[in-house]
Amino acid sequence: MQTIETVSGTSVPLLLNDIDTDRIIPARYLRCVTFDGLGEHTFEDDRKQDSRHPFDDPRFAGASVLIAGRNFGCGSSREHAPQSLLRWGIKAIVAESFAEIFFGNCTSLGIPCVCALRADLETLGAAVQADPNLVVTVDLVAREVRAGFIVAKVTMLESARQSLTTGQWDFLGQLLDNKAGIAATAAKLPYLNHFAAS
Repeated sequence: MQTIETVSGTSVPLLLNDIDTDRIIPARYLRCVTFDGLGEHTFEDDRKQDSRHPFDDPRFAGASVLIAGRNFGCGSSREHAPQSLLRWGIKAIVAESFAEIFFGNCTSLGIPCVCALRADLETLGAAVQADPNLVVTVDLVAREVRAGFIVAKVTMLESARQSLTTGQWDFLGQLLDNKAGIAATAAKLPYLNHFAAS
């Protein structure tokens, strides 16, 4: 299982409030059969309307930490929104607050979502604007975000924090780590033994 204790990388600042899942990934992309290629459509409509959108700014290309505002991920419960962010390259999100279902979807994908005070987010966003190469570290163990001389406390639902730091978020990993247990259970199932014997 993959444990997630820290995420470090450059950052993309998007300090807007109430960004909903329709804006993160437009509804027309919900018909996809797989999530492959979804990253290129992240914030597609917003980017078409704003030539200065941070997700089109070459200074923030390759960023892995998103800095956002209040109520990030509100709206519909579509898993496509965190999937598109993940495929764009986002590995952690620091915001003032998150919509509950979006937060849960991110956790199940291994994307830590931590909350920081607005003043700290603005300080962090300004630092990233001034130096897009600044490395931002989201530390789930220390419960803080660090960037250069900036150190800000963050909060996170404890059950989600534990899930990420222990690797329990990774359900497929749990299955793969327990091959022997799965085989032992399968051996006890009469209907599987019946077919094996025939």
